[in-house]
Amino acid sequence: QPVQFMAVDVYEHLKHARDRLGEFIGCSGAHLIFVPNPTTAVNTIIRSLDLGKGDEVLSTNHEYGSLIRAWELVAEENGFRFIQQKFPLPLTSHTDFVEYFWEGVNINTKVIFLSHITSATGLIFPVEEICKLARSAGIMTIIDGAHVPGHIPLNINELDPDVYTGACHKWLSAPKGSSFLYVKKDLQPSIKPLIISWGEAGDDPGPS
Repeated sequence: QPVQFMAVDVYEHLKHARDRLGEFIGCSGAHLIFVPNPTTAVNTIIRSLDLGKGDEVLSTNHEYGSLIRAWELVAEENGFRFIQQKFPLPLTSHTDFVEYFWEGVNINTKVIFLSHITSATGLIFPVEEICKLARSAGIMTIIDGAHVPGHIPLNINELDPDVYTGACHKWLSAPKGSSFLYVKKDLQPSIKPLIISWGEAGDDPGPS
């Protein structure tokens, strides 16, 4: 009964998987969706943001190439600035990183986009400290944790970002195409899916 599985049963299995993953990464499974990869997740968020002329997104020069391209393209389309803060190397402490990074924040900074562990340079950024500072300043945080789940401990509720994405096919050894997107509950209504299909209205074929 492959149609029974793909059309009906799979949605309960996906809910179970989200709940188990939520237990492992420290958040409610109800606040997670599965996506093919973190690039899809971040593109979904970028396309949902209401940013325009005069607004700034602050990031670093250690971010993943595909996402730099995504930010730059949408920034050009919508008129906001995507800023990659550069750092003097070597950075010897998390305190140094926070101080250098926060120098890039100003009244126009609306979003902070930051890797938890960088892809190219393997650095663990102090995202908990940055998220805390951003909350106090009213700045949205989007964290790319592609290399985190199963690699270092992760508790999303303790980090308290607005958005977090991670890959399950790296250190968790799940199949490729297994990644997740977390969005804080009060922001979920503002997120626009990249693809609109049956689930857009109601629970057909599964919970929207």
